[in-house]
Amino acid sequence: MKFHLVKTKHLPVYKQLQMEEALLRTHEDNWVILNEGSPPAVVMGLSTHPSSVIEEEAYKKNPVPIIRRYSGGGTVVVDDSTLFVSFIFRHDFGFDPYPANIMEWTAKLYEPHLPFTLQENDYTLGNLKVGGNAQYIRKNRWSHHTTFLWDYDPSLMSLLKHPPKMPAYREDRPHSDFITTLKNHLSKEKFFTAVENALSSFGTLEFVPFEALPPFPHHRKSTTLLKMP
Repeated sequence: MKFHLVKTKHLPVYKQLQMEEALLRTHEDNWVILNEGSPPAVVMGLSTHPSSVIEEEAYKKNPVPIIRRYSGGGTVVVDDSTLFVSFIFRHDFGFDPYPANIMEWTAKLYEPHLPFTLQENDYTLGNLKVGGNAQYIRKNRWSHHTTFLWDYDPSLMSLLKHPPKMPAYREDRPHSDFITTLKNHLSKEKFFTAVENALSSFGTLEFVPFEALPPFPHHRKSTTLLKMP
């Protein structure tokens, strides 16, 4: 099994999602995207409306970009301390690519190398969320991407409303009592090294410089920039 690996820093999450969607829709190979940090933004699932998840008054004071990604899942705030890991793979991993099966595979991938565990659809340290996931599954390929909180800015987290749907383990806790960070457990460099080591146990990594990515052919595009109504 070969994984094409792209490593980058401070790539705006909007551009990252555009790249992921292009790789998902126009390529046949397995790709891994590792990105360290992004300018602040709110990223929502494909069917989410901004007014349902963003605090309007807080947003007026801090109007960061709002992005609707090509995948489903919940809403996250990202910034320069967010660590991004994205898989865009073929359907040949020895399991049917249903959401629960993909989550289980990623948990087995990370478990020997990193300190968090899978709880419902989140990665957690104890009972606190440290990574949120989203997926997109199509006929022959699937995408699984995660935002990990190495650290976060509380003022940015205040942009988010209490979500209408929550995992049971959250127990209706506010964001401040529900999330935690990785910064007290490992450095950013050690985090990404651990991800690479985990992938190496499943296959061969072929590094592809971001600048070497070819132009993508025309394809359907669902990743969009939005505005508050």
